[in-house]
Amino acid sequence: MTDVVTAGEALGCLRADGRVLLGGTARLSVAGAEANVAIGLARLGHDVRYAGAVGDDQFGALIRRTFQAEEVGTGFLRTDTSAPTGIILFEERLSGVMRVDYHRVASAGSHLGSGDVLAALDGSPTPPAVFHVTGVTMALGPGPRAAVLAGVRRARELGVRVCLDVNHRTRLWTAAEARRAFLELTSDLDIVIASDDELTLVAPGDDEAARVSSLLDLGVREVVVKHGDKGATAYTPEGSVHRDAVPVTAVDTIGAGDAFVAGYLSGLLDGLDVDGRLRRGVTLGAFAVATRGDWEGLPYRSELGLADVPSGEAVR
Repeated sequence: MTDVVTAGEALGCLRADGRVLLGGTARLSVAGAEANVAIGLARLGHDVRYAGAVGDDQFGALIRRTFQAEEVGTGFLRTDTSAPTGIILFEERLSGVMRVDYHRVASAGSHLGSGDVLAALDGSPTPPAVFHVTGVTMALGPGPRAAVLAGVRRARELGVRVCLDVNHRTRLWTAAEARRAFLELTSDLDIVIASDDELTLVAPGDDEAARVSSLLDLGVREVVVKHGDKGATAYTPEGSVHRDAVPVTAVDTIGAGDAFVAGYLSGLLDGLDVDGRLRRGVTLGAFAVATRGDWEGLPYRSELGLADVPSGEAVR
């Protein structure tokens, strides 16, 4: 049985070792919010299916090869011969300050359609346990937005839990555009995950409590608010639970939110209570920020206990 289906745009990733305008070297990898979540879940032993599109090029081949190596299902990763794979460029300008350039206009991933998503949801004898989407894909244009909406509605028909990570990208769309798009989704969501400053995009209200209450009144079962290095809080009709972040030395915060989502969903799939889900979420977030790369440092299930090892200790 498939645990999770997710859909989005996986990107070829360039991480510059210095200032881009001065030339030099860069490392090649794979990036994308849903890709990071998929890999994080697969490393913990969950069966994950990814729906998307890549170009018929070397970055597309790298993405497909990376997913296969990480045991993420690629049966619904389409190759689009008419468009290139999108590229993202990371440049660290100051310690801990990353500048991001996107090269994704008219990319294969921006051609994601409803058929891609529905095929992944309907493509096995039994429905998945969770359908995971993000605001990033919805921001790519009318086609991907319609694909996410169609997927959410089909998931509801199938009795599949739907998780939205707001994941707002100001370079891709405005807050007003995001609010209008999310308004079409909120009544069909089971889990909403957002940073504290993103919550205003999915719910009205003067403060966090009012916004959370608004979502719960709509039928959302769990509202999870990420507070960065202050941890995360989960709200349900039964009350709220908070977990502090796991203290680590941060070297790269890119991908931390996606890692948290992977950990939280993993805990849900494993039947953990809300506190256990949060604990796994902040644990994966700690692995993400303590290592360079979007997903490269994420743990395998056997490594989850490393977060409890005191700093400076050797695991022998």
